[in-house]
Amino acid sequence: MKLLNHTLKYLVLILPLIVGIWAGLFYYNLVDEVEDSLDDGLENYKMLIIQQAMIDTTILQNEVFNERNYAIRQIDRQTALSRTDVYSDTLMYMVNEGDFEPVRLLKTAFRIQDQYYELQVISSSLEKDDLTEDLLISIIWLYVILLLSVLIINNLVLRRIWAPFYQLLTKIGQFSLDKNPVITPTPSGVKEFRELDERVVRLAEQSVATYTSQKQFLENAAHELQTPLAVSINKLELLAEHEDIPEGHLETIGQVTQQLQRLTRLNKALLLLTKIENRQFTIDQQVAVNPLVRQLAEQFEDLAASRKVKMEIVDTDDLVWQAHPDLSSILISNLIKNALVHNVPEGKVKISVSPERLSVSNTAQGPALDPSRIFGRFQKNTTDFQRVGLGLAIAKAICEVSGLHISYIYTDGLHEFVVTGK
Repeated sequence: MKLLNHTLKYLVLILPLIVGIWAGLFYYNLVDEVEDSLDDGLENYKMLIIQQAMIDTTILQNEVFNERNYAIRQIDRQTALSRTDVYSDTLMYMVNEGDFEPVRLLKTAFRIQDQYYELQVISSSLEKDDLTEDLLISIIWLYVILLLSVLIINNLVLRRIWAPFYQLLTKIGQFSLDKNPVITPTPSGVKEFRELDERVVRLAEQSVATYTSQKQFLENAAHELQTPLAVSINKLELLAEHEDIPEGHLETIGQVTQQLQRLTRLNKALLLLTKIENRQFTIDQQVAVNPLVRQLAEQFEDLAASRKVKMEIVDTDDLVWQAHPDLSSILISNLIKNALVHNVPEGKVKISVSPERLSVSNTAQGPALDPSRIFGRFQKNTTDFQRVGLGLAIAKAICEVSGLHISYIYTDGLHEFVVTGK
């Protein structure tokens, strides 16, 4: 969900509460104001009636409500003295409406020539049911209008305000250390956006500088380490060819040579793993997996024969994924080699290719492996010191940078590694 719509979601939930509270306060304030106004009118009308009664005593005979909106009846002194002005809401039959309608009623008492009278004055009042219904309809319209207004503001005003933020997001999405290593500044009049832009640009520059430094280090390390290792191995091999070297020394030279060869393989594997994790390979080519599997399987036929392992390729249909061709070769080679090395005599390796996945399974030397550790660095299920334990770690890293997924399954005594698209 986009940020603008995320904000709108909360407004949709909060607006009814706000409008409802406002409507309740408005309703009670409106009713209170209307009743105050009616009471003031009744008070004024009471005073006029009493003044008129002092002049014209005939109105004292109006004991019931008829065409007039007041009624007067005589009461005793004790009742009159205990009487105060009382305002109340009541119902009265209205001829024009043919029904009982709400009225505001004032009851009071007054004295004329030692006679005490009760005065009742009425005035038409609000129909609260109708008022509530009209107010509810108005609230619904108000909510709809507010919601539409917020939606329009979001799409016209706020979208323009947030434009630098979305431009920066686009630039970050297009940022690449090897293809597009520059993020240009995005002008904005908003202080927070400017600060965000400056920090992102500075972070990108630092990342490019670090990446360049690492890349140079890797290139130098590859040259500076591989050369002396190769020279040392060659000199030890030449030394071993001398006839006057004792047998014990030859064995020592052989052990040192093996260690140097293992160090050479380890150095190459670590350099390759670092390059993969630093994304120094471009993932922009379509790789046909089927012919690549057959080609690499042929290269491992001698190793399979020496270990008395039978290889089988099940090719149901074409599998194509987007990756670097060299990384794809390394990935498949590591899986096949791992299946051959960690096998049993007279065992088998089955390579299955389908449009959805690549699967490499082999007969197991032991029980199921720990899926949480199997793809870690230097994880080995063998005592062979010549193995560096980086094959599956490299396979995992290749899958991550290529948008693939690798998983391990143990079924019916078979170790199986499956590579699928994410």
